[in-house]
Amino acid sequence: MPAPSTGWKEVIAADEQQRYEGFAQQFAQIQKHKAKRWGVGRTLHRKQITAAHGTLEVLDGIPEFARHGLFAIPHTFEVWVRLSNGGFDRARDSMPDVRGFAFRVLGVEGDSALGNGPARSQDFTLINHEAFSFSGSTEFVDFAVAASRGGGALLKYVFTRYGLIGGPKMLAKVLSIAKKPFSGFATEALFSSVPMACGPYAVRVRLVPGESNGPPTPGASADWAADFSQRLAQGPLHWDLQLQYFSSEGLTPIEDASVNWPTPYATVARLMLPPQNTASPSGWALAQEVEGTVIDPWQALQAHRPLGDVQRARKVVYFASQKGRGAA
Repeated sequence: MPAPSTGWKEVIAADEQQRYEGFAQQFAQIQKHKAKRWGVGRTLHRKQITAAHGTLEVLDGIPEFARHGLFAIPHTFEVWVRLSNGGFDRARDSMPDVRGFAFRVLGVEGDSALGNGPARSQDFTLINHEAFSFSGSTEFVDFAVAASRGGGALLKYVFTRYGLIGGPKMLAKVLSIAKKPFSGFATEALFSSVPMACGPYAVRVRLVPGESNGPPTPGASADWAADFSQRLAQGPLHWDLQLQYFSSEGLTPIEDASVNWPTPYATVARLMLPPQNTASPSGWALAQEVEGTVIDPWQALQAHRPLGDVQRARKVVYFASQKGRGAA
């Protein structure tokens, strides 16, 4: 397998900022429309499943490519976790959806990826898919906007964009992704899907659940919060945080988010959630605070700035969403 390389680069189009601002306006309209039904909330990942607190322990003896920023030296940080369904609506947990596992690492020290002073935290946003569904932000936003308008608008968009032959193929691809089996937040691997910097290197992130978290619970999809909270009430939960390195543009492209990198993952930290009662007054207060806060991959250390078209679009779109719900 090729070795880690620092030869990655971003390719930034001349019209990107204009396009991203257009995306932000489109998502802001969706957010405003959905708020009439569901109240104030995020555009995507609107439904918070539950929240929890814990620690992230950066390990000793990790690979050289990983020893930067957050992972430079062994240390233990406080962490907030937010679990969510990925859609625009607060749909039933049993509905097919992307599942989100976001966490905020507190107490970090260093310059912010946003260039606005010291970093407030190092945030990670993970989903239950190893690669992004679309190669770039334009394709994703066009699809998402059409989907937000209902099944008829989505079908019209798909067949107009991809044609009579490509349309059914694209629908089948998206349906297979949405219907991917998911066993639960404590038992399923979660992925960043898109890259970030790690000092001079570029990496993707994975969380792998510990065996001690236990096996999947039959019927857990009826209520993901109940499944996760019951496990936390009975004992600690943990995950290995792993980094996967960039090796070459051909194997591990920065700009094409649909390509699944083949390079190996290395464990660099351990996420641990101690036993806690998410339904207690303190658990409820944490959930409210997490729901109101910002968890954004651009809320990060400069050493871990997000990379690639999808990540650059997120910078603009997420900020507009945060303003739309009064969090920024």
